[in-house]
Amino acid sequence: MITSLSIKNYALIEDLHVNFNDGLTIITGETGAGKSILIEGLSLILGKRADIMSVKNTSKKCIIEGTFKISSYNLEAFFTEEDIDYDPETIIRREILPSGKSRAFINDSPVNLSTLTTLGEQLIDVHSQHQNLALTDDNYQFQVIDALANNDQKLNKYSSTLASYKTLRDDLDRLNALKADAIKEQDYNAFLYNELVEADLSPGELEHLEQEQKSLSNYETIRDTMNEAVGILNDDHIGGVQSITLLSQKFKKLSDLNDMYLPMYERIQSVLIELKDINSDVEHLQEKMESDPFRLDVINDKLSAIHNLMLKHTAKSVDELIRIRDKMATQLDVYENVDDEILRKQAILKAKKEELDALALRIHEDRENAIPNLIDALQHILGDLGMENARFELMVSLGEEYYEHGKDVLTFLFSANKGSEPKPLKYAISGGEISRIMLAIKAVLTNYMQLPTIIFDEIDTGVSGEISNKMAAIMKEMSKHMQVFAITHLPQIAGKGNSHLKVFKEDKNNMTITQIKELSREERVVEIAQMLSGNEMTNSAIAHAKELLN
Repeated sequence: MITSLSIKNYALIEDLHVNFNDGLTIITGETGAGKSILIEGLSLILGKRADIMSVKNTSKKCIIEGTFKISSYNLEAFFTEEDIDYDPETIIRREILPSGKSRAFINDSPVNLSTLTTLGEQLIDVHSQHQNLALTDDNYQFQVIDALANNDQKLNKYSSTLASYKTLRDDLDRLNALKADAIKEQDYNAFLYNELVEADLSPGELEHLEQEQKSLSNYETIRDTMNEAVGILNDDHIGGVQSITLLSQKFKKLSDLNDMYLPMYERIQSVLIELKDINSDVEHLQEKMESDPFRLDVINDKLSAIHNLMLKHTAKSVDELIRIRDKMATQLDVYENVDDEILRKQAILKAKKEELDALALRIHEDRENAIPNLIDALQHILGDLGMENARFELMVSLGEEYYEHGKDVLTFLFSANKGSEPKPLKYAISGGEISRIMLAIKAVLTNYMQLPTIIFDEIDTGVSGEISNKMAAIMKEMSKHMQVFAITHLPQIAGKGNSHLKVFKEDKNNMTITQIKELSREERVVEIAQMLSGNEMTNSAIAHAKELLN
């Protein structure tokens, strides 16, 4: 329920603050006093788009703030999902800046309009004689029937099952598409894969082959250079080994004569040993050398094959070709196993469909059982509201298609007069009739579900006499279960309120502004008496007003 509303700098409102009670609150005021401005201001914190033209002084900020008690609305999950701090006493604020931009806040957390609208729809329902679209909408009609059928938990289960069913169906469609692609591409993909397998690739292979190719291709150059190296090391006159050996012998003699030459001798000996090792290794390499034209051809063919594969697959390395090969192997396995996966998914989908059909059937049966009770309740209330001949025909037929609300197709027909063929609601009712039907539906729903605060905005237009008393009694009964506001011109309805607010204009500082005040009992007597007889109150009007209040 809403407990307070503050409006600053909006239309004819300069600075207004009003507290609200539970039960039935009456709002009255002369035509043009600003009752509609109050509703428009409230609509802004419920998500309506802002208009800078509605701001009273465009050089200042417009602020509208409402406080709501929300502990009974089970909104914790919504606040968690939207990442907003939950508070049982929630404050919603809307600001319109001089620039024309607007901002919205829930418990001081900035939110967008869609979030504000979603929350607002669960807190307040503003209904006027012109707001009849909801009543003629299938989704709303199902909501009414399902409230009486107590289908809430079954519909939640149906909704989650339907989501799983659609996911499975999409997976199956994807697999079937994959199978179709596989049939078209499997031969070619298998050819590409086999080509990579036959290449017998291994990591680092390209670099090794290129090095071996370089050696075999330059065999003669390497052979000649190696022969020259052996000659340099072993030549009897200038060979390195022979020269260092002679040098070693010289310093051996010197070291025998004087120890000071011993370190030099030892260093020359180390060089000689290393040189002999080098000579041995060079000779070994020379012995291993051989020309192998056949091996060179094999390497050239392998390198050519690798480079062609890299070009075909736009790969930059053998390692990347190996990854492509392994990925293709996995894809081919998927192609080969797709039939098994399709059969498995089809079995799961069949079971899910059976579960969905069973839920839809239970929902359908519960709706069928609830419809007679709904028709009886509506026709009884409408009879009290002067529509004794009102007749409803509601039917649900179980179809094949899965909708968000089940598999039912709803026929919701209405006739207001005897002898008239029932027609769909939107073709069968006038503005005055739809207001009474909506009131009847809301009255029925209060017994089955937690409804948001409802504001009836002059839905009693064109109603008078005993019917207005019945309408007032219905609103009064509804207010035992929820917070109800009634903006009215009828004294019969005004007398039923638990509290009474009057909207009025006053001139202040050469400016007309809208004000609102809560009336005392004595002020209510005067207000209702004026509603009965005009400004010139009579004793009978005052007596009648007191009677209505009693």
